[in-house]
Amino acid sequence: MPDCVIISVNPKAGKRSPLRRAEELQYLLREKGLNVQLLTDLNEVAEKANALQRKQQLRALVGCGGDGTAATLVNLTDPGTPITLLAAGTANLLAKHFRLARTPGGLADMILNSKTLALDAGKVSFEKNGEQQERIFLVMAGCGFDAAVVSGVHAYREQRHQAGHKRGAHISYFSYIKPIFKALTNYRFAKMSIERYNAEKNVWECLDDSARWAFVFNINRYGWGLPLAPFAKENDGLLDAVLMRGGSVFHGCLYTAAAQCFGMHRFLPGVKLRQAARFRLTAERPLPFQLDGDPGGTLPVEIEVLPNRLTLLVRK
Repeated sequence: MPDCVIISVNPKAGKRSPLRRAEELQYLLREKGLNVQLLTDLNEVAEKANALQRKQQLRALVGCGGDGTAATLVNLTDPGTPITLLAAGTANLLAKHFRLARTPGGLADMILNSKTLALDAGKVSFEKNGEQQERIFLVMAGCGFDAAVVSGVHAYREQRHQAGHKRGAHISYFSYIKPIFKALTNYRFAKMSIERYNAEKNVWECLDDSARWAFVFNINRYGWGLPLAPFAKENDGLLDAVLMRGGSVFHGCLYTAAAQCFGMHRFLPGVKLRQAARFRLTAERPLPFQLDGDPGGTLPVEIEVLPNRLTLLVRK
């Protein structure tokens, strides 16, 4: 059994950061005889985790953070790297979905008595600054209004860190209030076109050319657990698109309320839920997209499923 564990923690998260919890986890695992390294540099994390994984010595790569942290680690490491989370984000959708332990003691016990799940991920291909780029996401990609809010939250977090705020880059649901109000004032809804690739016919099929809200899910969770994509499964080799035509914040509130009520949004006019292994999204003007709660770039994008790309460490 591999006995090496790497714990990755962000040193910029502030005084109430997960650093102390990561140190406690390190102590508990060392008490159990495991070889544990706590690292703060992502390049070093990736280099050492990949080296240990190739030697079959890596028991777990632990990210201290939320869904964006997990996605970052997957983007930097080789397929098959066993990853788990010491949840310290805002939504923690991945940790909640798979009921990952939330305390250092619970996670230490889980790592000592664990199994791995091979799960799908999504990959977004897009152009940024004149270069073609690719990024992996684990939970979902959102385009339009919600991505504008995420960009605002990210900017707010960076401002806090640069200003030396005592809580550093730490954010909560309350951190979304100001960016939401700003987006309510400044965001202009625009039409998006969504296509699905038909592998049997080798053609792209248009699903909608007038959507104002577009999401592509790998896992059926969003925000605080809103079931926007109730049929999404993380191991079916497919992604689930949720498309909504209403071009106003009122429509967004309506969709949210209906989704919260047992996923009834899917019966509303102008709402479509579709599955595919590949999607392509364009817009009549540049619109932002976000991945697992982190800013991505702007449309157009192509999104495809990566079967079994994530190896997640969970309790037996």
